[in-house]
Amino acid sequence: MSRSDDASARTRPQPAPPAEFHEVIHAPVRLRICGLLRQVDALEFSVIRDALELKDANLSKNLKVLGDAELVTVTKESSPDRGDSRRLTWVALTADGHSALESHLAALRAIAEGGAALSR
Repeated sequence: MSRSDDASARTRPQPAPPAEFHEVIHAPVRLRICGLLRQVDALEFSVIRDALELKDANLSKNLKVLGDAELVTVTKESSPDRGDSRRLTWVALTADGHSALESHLAALRAIAEGGAALSR
């Protein structure tokens, strides 16, 4: 699926996901990463790093955890603006990542509103 196909899929009305707490997403840095990625097709690594004021190693470590859980994809592509061999690193939520994030946010809303305790 291309980035534009992914964007159009997100604009269609989706049923509300069940509230489910997600331990991998809940870690503060990972939740912030997912929050940034929630409304975009993809972001370049340096944009995420700068927006969250993280060190490269910290962002890389958290992206690996999210990637291992199949919540994000990390792809590299050459940059026409660079004369060297460095590549741009793009990060995007997967379909499962979007669903897990929405479920986690619903769980947080339920907790904040004093709803029943949610199992982990």
